[in-house]
Amino acid sequence: MTTIVLVRKNNEVVVAGDGQVSMGNTVVKSTASKVRKIDKRNVVAGFAGSTADALTLFERLEAKIEKHAGNLSRAAVELAKDWRTDKYLRRLEALMAIGDKENSYIISGTGDVLEPEGDVIGIGSGGNYALAAGKVLISTEMNAEQVAKKAIEVASEICVFTNNNIKVEKI
Repeated sequence: MTTIVLVRKNNEVVVAGDGQVSMGNTVVKSTASKVRKIDKRNVVAGFAGSTADALTLFERLEAKIEKHAGNLSRAAVELAKDWRTDKYLRRLEALMAIGDKENSYIISGTGDVLEPEGDVIGIGSGGNYALAAGKVLISTEMNAEQVAKKAIEVASEICVFTNNNIKVEKI
């Protein structure tokens, strides 16, 4: 797994993720990028789970956003429906944290499209650690990017499947 955190603060939306790819108990790569940005639609996304599965889902998300004229809510619901019902997609194992200027969601392969309360989302093996750290840090003077980075750093000190090689995308 991995650790992804999405933070909304002062009209900024930031998604940050660690760079560790593990197979079982072995670190295979420490510099992977698990966060992406759809520039023309001002959407950021982070993925936890299998890299190939995550990339497939990102491509599908991008297509849904285009199909629905940038409506992230509609695109998220349509992706979740496809993910749950499509014979190929339902085998994909990943979670997505996505956001634009107005909305933030967690999407899962079970058809869940969750809009968590608050301004911080954490997913992946270290997601709860990053979520807890982010919830504490959100009320400080730190900006959204600083909160997200520090939350991943905290998670990396606790979760063995998370490192502190942090990648960030923001809108």
